[in-house]
Amino acid sequence: MSRYSFSGHESFNCKSLWLKKGYDYLFTGNKFTAINAVVKLGVGKNMVSSIRFWLRVFGLSSSDNLTDLATFLFDDNNGRDRFSEDINSLWVLHYHLVKNNIASIYNLLFVDYQKEKREFSRDELQAYIKRKCSVPEQKNVYNENTIKKDISVLLTNYVAPKDLKNIENFSALLISLGLIQSKDSDIYKFKETMSDEIAPEIILYALSDIRSDDNTVSFDLLQKLSLIFCMPMGELISIILVLQQNYPDTLVYSDNSGIKNVQFLKNVDRFEILDQYYTKL
Repeated sequence: MSRYSFSGHESFNCKSLWLKKGYDYLFTGNKFTAINAVVKLGVGKNMVSSIRFWLRVFGLSSSDNLTDLATFLFDDNNGRDRFSEDINSLWVLHYHLVKNNIASIYNLLFVDYQKEKREFSRDELQAYIKRKCSVPEQKNVYNENTIKKDISVLLTNYVAPKDLKNIENFSALLISLGLIQSKDSDIYKFKETMSDEIAPEIILYALSDIRSDDNTVSFDLLQKLSLIFCMPMGELISIILVLQQNYPDTLVYSDNSGIKNVQFLKNVDRFEILDQYYTKL
C-alpha cells in the first residue's frame, strides 16, 4: 500500500484556465520556483504553487516537465482543446486526476468510498479517510485540518455553486461533469453517468491506459473504470460493445461464466485514439 498524499493546492481549486496558463509558462522554459514566477503568471505566490500542483496531479507535468498529454491538449499549434472547452477533455482530465492517485482524496472518494455508499456528508467523508489512515502504513498521514481543506477543495472542483454570490466558484474546471451533486445543505451524491454522456473513444483511451502488461483489462480494472466515471457497469459494457464493433481488430470483450474482461488484440497509441475523437469535431 502506497502512502496517501494530501494538500498541495494551497486551498485553491483548479480554475478553468489554470492548466493552459501553467502549460504556457513551462513551455516557454520558465520554472515555478523562479523569483519572478508571480509576475509572469500574474497571480499570487500561493496560486503559483497551486497551479504547479494541479498540473502535476492531472498528469500534465512531472518534475515540472510537460507530459505528452499536456502537449496533446494545450499546444498552441496542434493542441486539441487548448482551453478545455470540450466536455470530453474534462472526462480525460478527471480520469487522470483519479487514476494517477497523486492527490489521494480523489481516488479515495471515487473508487474506494463509492463502492460503499452513493451519498455522503463532509463529516462522513472525513471519518472515512481517518479510518483509511488508521493503519500502520499510513502512520502520521492524517491531519484533521488538512483533510478538511482537501474535502472543501474537492467539492468546489465538482459541485456547481448554488449561491450566485460565489461567482468565482463557477470557474471550477470540473463542475460541468456534474459528477457530485448537492442534495441538501451538507449531503452530496454521486451522479450516474450514462453511456451517451461520454464519447466511446474516451473509454477506449482509458481502457488502453489502464490495461495490464498482457494487454488485458480484468474485471477488477473494469470495475475501477466504472467507478472513476461514476458509470454503472452495464453502461460501461454497452460502450465496450460499441467499441468492439467499431474497432474489431483492436479489442474484444468476453464474458465467460460471468468473468468479464477486455483483451487488446494489438498495441494501440492512446493519443491516436483520442485524436480520432477530436478529428470528428
